[in-house]
Amino acid sequence: MKIKTVVGRRKFLGGLGVAIAIFLALGLGLASVKAIYAQSSPSQQSGTQTQPASPGTQSPAQSSDIPDAPTVQPSAAPAEPPPIPKPEPKKSATPDLNPWTNQPNQANQFPTSENAPGDQTSPPPPMPPVKTIPPGTAAKPSAQEQLYTLVVHTNFVQLPVSVKDRDGRMVEGLLPTDFTVVENGVKQKLSFFTSDPFALSVAIVLDLGMSDSTVQKVNQTFPALVGAFAPYDEIALYTYSSTVSQVNDFTAPNQRLTAVFNQLKTVRGGNNGPAILSGPMANGPIVNGMPVGSPTQPVYTPPKQSRVLNDAILQAALDLSKRGRERRKIILVIGDGRESGSQASYKDVLKLLLSREIQVKAVAVGSSALPVYDKIERLHMPLQGYDNILPKYAAATGGAPVYAELTVNSIGDIYAKAMSDARNQYTLGYTPARPKVPTSAAYHSIEVRVDKPGLKIYAKDGYYPAVAR
Repeated sequence: MKIKTVVGRRKFLGGLGVAIAIFLALGLGLASVKAIYAQSSPSQQSGTQTQPASPGTQSPAQSSDIPDAPTVQPSAAPAEPPPIPKPEPKKSATPDLNPWTNQPNQANQFPTSENAPGDQTSPPPPMPPVKTIPPGTAAKPSAQEQLYTLVVHTNFVQLPVSVKDRDGRMVEGLLPTDFTVVENGVKQKLSFFTSDPFALSVAIVLDLGMSDSTVQKVNQTFPALVGAFAPYDEIALYTYSSTVSQVNDFTAPNQRLTAVFNQLKTVRGGNNGPAILSGPMANGPIVNGMPVGSPTQPVYTPPKQSRVLNDAILQAALDLSKRGRERRKIILVIGDGRESGSQASYKDVLKLLLSREIQVKAVAVGSSALPVYDKIERLHMPLQGYDNILPKYAAATGGAPVYAELTVNSIGDIYAKAMSDARNQYTLGYTPARPKVPTSAAYHSIEVRVDKPGLKIYAKDGYYPAVAR
C-alpha cells in the first residue's frame, strides 16, 4: 500500500513537471510571436508611437493568455526613404579637357567624375575671365555685328564718272591707273574703284507748265519710262508748275506705278500759243469800237505764270537724301527747264545736291529741244527768271549731258539711255590728302582726267563736305 502511494506521488510530480514545462514552452512561443508581429507592423515601420490603454478599461490581453497588438498613432512627419546608392563613376581612357583652356583638368581645377560638385572637400570650378568696361562707354561689337556694319567717314569722297567717246557711247574697260583726280589743285590717291552697276533711287520731276501739246506728247512716253528701270530700282514721281506736288512715293517699277502714270495722262498742260492781247476775244463784247461797260480802252496784261523748278528739285533732293547710301541717287527732270518764282535759289539747291551726292539728269522737250533755240533760251534776263536752267544743274552735279528730243519715239528711247548711263558709271573714291574740318561749308573743286585722248568725261565740278548724319 505504501509502495503504491509513493509510485502515485512520483507519477503526480512527473505529470506536474511535464505540465509546467509545456506551459513555459507555450509562454516562450507566444512572446516570440508577439515580437515578430510588432516588428512586421506597418505603423511601427513608419515611426509611430504606442498609445497605452487607459487604466479603467481592460484590454483583451488581460482576459486571455494571447497578447493583442499594441495600438499605434501616426507621427507628425513620415520617415525619410533609405538613400539610393550612387553608381560607380565610369573611368574614361582619355582625360577630361577644360572647356576654356582645352587642357587636361588638374586637381581642384575643374569638377570631374571623381570630384563631384557636391563634394565639400573640392572647391568650385574656376569661372572664365570677365572683362568690364567703364560706365558710360559702349561695348565692342562682336565679329558677327562688325560684318554687317558699314563705316563711312564724312571726309570720304565718292565720285561717279561717265566716260564717252566721240559718238556718245560709254567707254568700258578703264582701270584705276587711267584716272587722275585733282581736288583744289592737289592730286588725290584713289582708295576705291569699281565699274559695277548700282541700284538707282530716282525722283522723276515732270513739268506740267509746258504747252498742252508738249505735255500730251510726254504722256505717250510713260510706258517706255517705266520700262527703263530695273526691278531693284525705286522711283518717286513729282509734278510742278506754279506749285510742287508729290504724286507717288518711292516704289519699285510695278503695276501700281504704271497705274499712277496712266492716271497722270488725263492732266492737261498750259494754253497753246502766245497770250491773246487784242481782238474780240481779248476783252469781251465791243459796241462802236468800245468795250461794253467801259468808257476807256483797257490795257490787258497777261498774268505771270510761275515755274518753280528750283523748289521741285529741292523737294526731290530732300526726299532722296533719306534713301540708302548704297544706292545711286538721281533726279530726272522732264521739261523745258524754265525757272520763275521759286522760293529756293539755284545756289542753295545746288549746295544741297553736292553735299548729298545727288545727280540731276534732264530730258529737254518742247522749245528747249530745238537746236538753235536751245542756246538762246540759256540766256538769263534780269528779273525774268531762267529760260533753261537744266544744263547748269546737269553739268554741276555730273549728270550731263542733257538729252534733247522732240518726237515721241526718240523721247522713249532716251529714257533707257539716261538710266543706263546713270547705272553703269565708274565710281571713284578717295580721302582728301588735306581734308578740312568735316563741318566746313567751304566748296571743294574737283577735276577728273583720263589718260586717253578723244574722250569726254562727265563728273561733278566739286562738292560741299557733308555733316555726319
